[in-house]
Amino acid sequence: MLAGKCVVLGVSGGIAAYKAVEVASRLRKQGASVYVVMTRAATKFVTPLTFREISGNPVVTSMWDEPKNWNVEHVALATRADLFLVAPATANVIGKLAAGIADDMLTTTLLATKAPVVLAPAMNCNMYLNPLVQANIAKLTGLGYHFIPPDEGLLACGVEGPGRLPEPAAIVDKVAALLGAGGGMAGRKVLVTAGPTREAIDPVRYISNHSSGKMGYAIARTAAARGADVVLVTGPTELAPPPGVRVARVETAAEMMAAVLAEFDDCDVVVKAAAVADYRVQAPAGQKIKKRDDELALTLVKNPDILAELGRRKQGQLLVGFAAETEELVGHARDKLTRKNLDMIVANDVTLPGAGFGADTNIVKLLYPDGRVEEYGRTAKDELAGIILDKICVLLTNRH
Repeated sequence: MLAGKCVVLGVSGGIAAYKAVEVASRLRKQGASVYVVMTRAATKFVTPLTFREISGNPVVTSMWDEPKNWNVEHVALATRADLFLVAPATANVIGKLAAGIADDMLTTTLLATKAPVVLAPAMNCNMYLNPLVQANIAKLTGLGYHFIPPDEGLLACGVEGPGRLPEPAAIVDKVAALLGAGGGMAGRKVLVTAGPTREAIDPVRYISNHSSGKMGYAIARTAAARGADVVLVTGPTELAPPPGVRVARVETAAEMMAAVLAEFDDCDVVVKAAAVADYRVQAPAGQKIKKRDDELALTLVKNPDILAELGRRKQGQLLVGFAAETEELVGHARDKLTRKNLDMIVANDVTLPGAGFGADTNIVKLLYPDGRVEEYGRTAKDELAGIILDKICVLLTNRH
């Protein structure tokens, strides 16, 4: 998607600098030319040699190195860039940029460029939330700089909170969107469902499944990074909300049905990645059921079929379903594709290592109404989310 584009990658001195290596690799795989500028502190975490081998270009670390050509190097890089990405962006670099300070090669080049600048902050959560840092971010945002909000979670310092560098796939998707190579997502409304549903047995027990929501969250996060207007309808999960995504939280299949139908009419794309309970208890107990007999009989009734209802209602929306199976994967997935009037289905055998619920990877087959089947071996869910969205964009393009 980035063929012919030049991205200058600035790497500043934080522990997340190691993730910038994968960012550089993904940018190159998308066809971009990548030039890396490192601060002196960044070289303490990752060697310039690593970035040189990954990018295929010389790495600049100092204003005082012998120039690689006779151009003024910081001006040459600033002019060459179609986009300038700083990942990780420390509080120090953000502060210097906000103050107009240019005392090293990275800040000098940043002030000299006219290309869009994207900063991906990564630091201790207390530093990130410090009013001075937030004021600098607000100032730069007002001046037209772009920020990728940090993820929340356990940081290297042992503290939990916002401050983690987003996953490289999400960063590269943001770059692609800003360069107009977002794969047709900009301006699209995308509805994603994720996670399990819960059906009450009594006030303390419920019927559910092992879905973690990771695949749906990855799709929502990636679609938002590509410029889509994303609504995520999610069952109960332990995942942090993806940045830039509107989240609707539900518990039951009926609640998910209502939330989805409320958004469906003006959607362009629906990706139903949630694992919705097929049945619910007919009459949940109002009080906790006490253990008395050797057996407990529950009468279950069928839940509404959300995906089938969307298939009946769709009027131009592109509808993608998921099929988690344990046997006859292609046969069951193809039957679901046809019965529910889908445009594509993502099928996986949850018994395979690396493809089950809760894993960070998946092994899938993509099936289409024309009979095509595309196979993908074990793939990180963030990367697979990009593949699925690429296929959706092709379908949207062919439809129009």
